[in-house]
Amino acid sequence: MRILHTSDWHLGRSFHREGMLTHQAAFVDHLVDVVERERVDLVVVSGDVYDRALPQVDAVRLADEALVRLARSRARTVISSGNHDSAQRLGFSARLIDAAGVHLRTDAGAVGTPVVVDDKHGPVAVHAIPYLDPDAVREPWALPARSHQAALEEAMRRVRADTAARGRSRTVVLAHAFVAGGEPSDSERDISVGGVSRVPVSVFEGVTYTALGHLHGSHVLTDTVRYSGSPLAYSFSEAAQTKGSWLVELDATGVSHAELVEAPVPRPLARLRGDLATLLDDPALSRHEQSWVQATLTDPVRPHQAMDRLRRRFPHALVLAFEPVGATLDGAPVAGRPGRSDHELARDFVADLRGVPVTDDEGALLDRAVDACCDDRDLDSLVSPAEALF
Repeated sequence: MRILHTSDWHLGRSFHREGMLTHQAAFVDHLVDVVERERVDLVVVSGDVYDRALPQVDAVRLADEALVRLARSRARTVISSGNHDSAQRLGFSARLIDAAGVHLRTDAGAVGTPVVVDDKHGPVAVHAIPYLDPDAVREPWALPARSHQAALEEAMRRVRADTAARGRSRTVVLAHAFVAGGEPSDSERDISVGGVSRVPVSVFEGVTYTALGHLHGSHVLTDTVRYSGSPLAYSFSEAAQTKGSWLVELDATGVSHAELVEAPVPRPLARLRGDLATLLDDPALSRHEQSWVQATLTDPVRPHQAMDRLRRRFPHALVLAFEPVGATLDGAPVAGRPGRSDHELARDFVADLRGVPVTDDEGALLDRAVDACCDDRDLDSLVSPAEALF
C-alpha cells in the first residue's frame, strides 16, 4: 500500500498579510498530481485543514475542490481535524461524504473505530484521532490527569483494543499533537495545558505507521512516526525547512520505504542581516531579489525610509527589524525611568527606538512637539501632564 501523508494545510492563512490562497491551490494541484503519478492508494491529512474555526468563504471553496478531486482520484482519503479546525464544521456531512471515499474524522467519541482499507496483503485499519482538547475529553473519558498525554493515551488504548479484536492487522494512526522530538516553528498555535504540551513518542508504540500533524517542519521521530509538516512556509522561522509530504510504502509486515516528496515553492524565504548599504549593494544577495524577505538592519542610526529603499531591490520585503551595532544606551525601558520630564521622555523614546541619542536639532524639534501637545507650557518644568492627573 502506498500512503501519502500530509497535514497543516491552513487554508485561508496569510503570510505577513500576503494572501496565500493561490499558493495553497497550487499545492492541491501538486497533491492530486502526486496521487496519480505515484499511484497512491491512501491519502492521510493529519489535521489543520483550515487556519481558523470559522474559515473564509474562499478557503471553504478550495477545501471543497480539494475533496472533490481526491474523491475522483484513485486513492481513498482520511482526514482528521486539528486545533485550528472547527470539528463540527469540518465534520459536517461526514457520513454522507464517506460514500465518496473521503473519510472525515472529527468526533472524539468515534476514536477506536477505524476506516479499513484493503491491499493485496489484507486490511489496514486507519485510525484518525482528531485533535483532543484535554478539557473537553477529561470528564467523558474519565482521564486521570488534565494533559495531552492522558488524552492521547486513552485514545491509543481504544485503538489498541480495536487492533486486538481484529488480530494481527496493520494499523495507521493519524494524530495532531506536539510529540517529543519535533521542533516547533513560530507559526504553530500553542496547545500547552498548564504549561505542558509534549507527548512522548512511546504513546504510539506498536503502530505500523503514525502520521503526525501540528508541527510545521518535516520531522522523523522514528522510522514509523513522522511529521509531514505544512506544505507551505507560514513564518520566517521556516526559511530553512524543506516542505512536502511523506510517501510511505507498507508491505505485509510494516513500513518498507518512506521518502519526502517535495512541494512546490511559490516564493522562497530569505532572512537578511547587515547595514542597509550592504543589503542594497552586495551582488551575492541578487538571488533573493524575488524572495519574501525579513531584513535586520545593523546600522548604528536608523536609516531614513529604510523599508522603501529596501523594497527598491527586494520588492517582496515584508519584515524589517533594527539591531544597531555600537548602541551605548543603558537599556532601561523609557517607562521605567522615573522623574523624567515630558521633554526627556520623548528624547529617550526616540533614542531607544534608534539605538543612539538624538541630535541637538532633533531634540529641539521634539521639545517643540511636546510643547504643542501641552495645555500649559510652564507645567513641564514642574510636573508631567500624566502626574498632574493625580
